[in-house]
Amino acid sequence: MSYSAMGQVVLVGAGNMGGAMLTGWLKSGVPGSSITVIDPGPSEAMLKQIADAGACYTKEATADLRAGILFLALKPQVMGAVLPTLRSLVGPRTVVVSVAAGKTLAFMEQHLGAAAMVRAMPNTPAMIGRGITGAFANDAVSTEQRDTVHRLLKVSGPVEWLDNEDQINSVTAVSGSGPAYVFYLVECMAEAGRKAGLQADLAMRLARETVAGAGELLHQSPDAAAILRQNVTSPGGTTAAALSVLMADGGMQPLFNKAIEAARKRAEELAG
Repeated sequence: MSYSAMGQVVLVGAGNMGGAMLTGWLKSGVPGSSITVIDPGPSEAMLKQIADAGACYTKEATADLRAGILFLALKPQVMGAVLPTLRSLVGPRTVVVSVAAGKTLAFMEQHLGAAAMVRAMPNTPAMIGRGITGAFANDAVSTEQRDTVHRLLKVSGPVEWLDNEDQINSVTAVSGSGPAYVFYLVECMAEAGRKAGLQADLAMRLARETVAGAGELLHQSPDAAAILRQNVTSPGGTTAAALSVLMADGGMQPLFNKAIEAARKRAEELAG
């Protein structure tokens, strides 16, 4: 199904994530004329992008506006206040897509009424088209609607469809919060390098570029992560010495198990 056949794409929230999605949609061929952006205070750069694309902009929902796809790129803490103002946008053929962490389908139905809904969890690399998104659709979402939502979400990277909504909490713990773990890994490597005698700025450059380069190699290589790790590791060498610490019983795996579980539990708490 074409975007035009789905009706107007209404994007609510033009901040970092919403803006990244809008940029991706326009690059992928979604006509600006089929997009309406609702945001009380977008940046000047965002207003220019909206105008240049021929999209519509409004500070709040208008009485005559109906959404084919209502895309909610809102912070979780404002959802309760904003959703009631959007109820008039939702018609019998609307599909609602939310990327707000912790807000369940039941929460959205409470404010918007029963509708076709998709709950999605992207991550911040979506801002450069290198994210990954976990998504769950309720039973009201048609095959055509899901296909169109998939195309809208995949502009920021791969989309993984989930079997049940509860899995969103685990996705949040692994990939939604995951970029922060990687950034912290860079911090830890740099600090360890400083303690090993390197200047702090040099240690940070080495750590940053190593993690970025390893990530790109992982992205481009068909090999599993374990194979790539083994390719770097010579028996009895320096990498093996470091891995003997990182892969010990008290090393990274049990620590990550605890970290991911803590994040998953917190996601459950936020979902209520």
